[in-house]
Amino acid sequence: MTIHEIINLAKKHGLTLSDDMKFNEMGIDFKVGFATDNGGKQWVLRIPRRSDLGEQIDKEKRILQLVGKHLSIQVPDWLIASPQLIAYPLLKDNPALTFDASTYAVTWNIDQNSPKYVPSLAKALVELHSISETEVLTSGLKVMHASELRPEIADRLQLVKSELGISKELEKRYRQWLDNDSLWPGFTRFIHGDLYAGHVLTTKDGVTGGIIDWSTAHIGDISLDFSGHVTVFGEDSLKELIAEYEKQGGAIWEKLYEQTLERAAASPLAYGFFAIETQDDTHINAAKGQLGV
Repeated sequence: MTIHEIINLAKKHGLTLSDDMKFNEMGIDFKVGFATDNGGKQWVLRIPRRSDLGEQIDKEKRILQLVGKHLSIQVPDWLIASPQLIAYPLLKDNPALTFDASTYAVTWNIDQNSPKYVPSLAKALVELHSISETEVLTSGLKVMHASELRPEIADRLQLVKSELGISKELEKRYRQWLDNDSLWPGFTRFIHGDLYAGHVLTTKDGVTGGIIDWSTAHIGDISLDFSGHVTVFGEDSLKELIAEYEKQGGAIWEKLYEQTLERAAASPLAYGFFAIETQDDTHINAAKGQLGV
């Protein structure tokens, strides 16, 4: 889609844009752009790459409406949300880190050792995980109870093994994880589900100011919201985050730290499941590499 076509598409939705725009081509489902309207206001554009994303768009809009009521930080405000175009005002802060779309090089936009990052992230997580199941159900969103967590992983393991393959070493680790009763929580909470520094917006001095990319939010295992942190910041920082989270009122269990490490180690399995869902050859081949096939 050309810039002229995008300007016309936006105009049909009541948004008048200039030709000052740039795009990030990394997304599988959406072409993401940054544009300026005729009044100088900056917007984020998400243009669906397929015609069958209407249900997914509607779900994420409901997620954003829900979390927007409960979080003290910013989330996208989808002023336009149709099967053809999503548009919202650009949020004021930048992601803690960004990837170059062509080279995948990482750029940090904050000091990785900022003493403000972990406490402010913990606060946001406590707020998020406090959203009630009643509200989540009313919003028509996915709810998983503690008894459903392991069966879902077991099913995905079987699917990924049959469709893509998996190394014996990884399969052994995942089955030991599934069999270890002590690691698994006795409760679930509303989670982001794909939280890491690239989806966390911060001020220049490292204070968490917003969270983006909410498509996977549901009630599930809170360790998922900690696993992206340990992958980027390491185990000592994970311990600090869990301690801050508990101090600020977050409910934990004795093995949250160990469960988070296993969740992080299971990222190839999660990626394999995603690749099967998308049926995208690039992701399928990359997932096979991570799965040791």
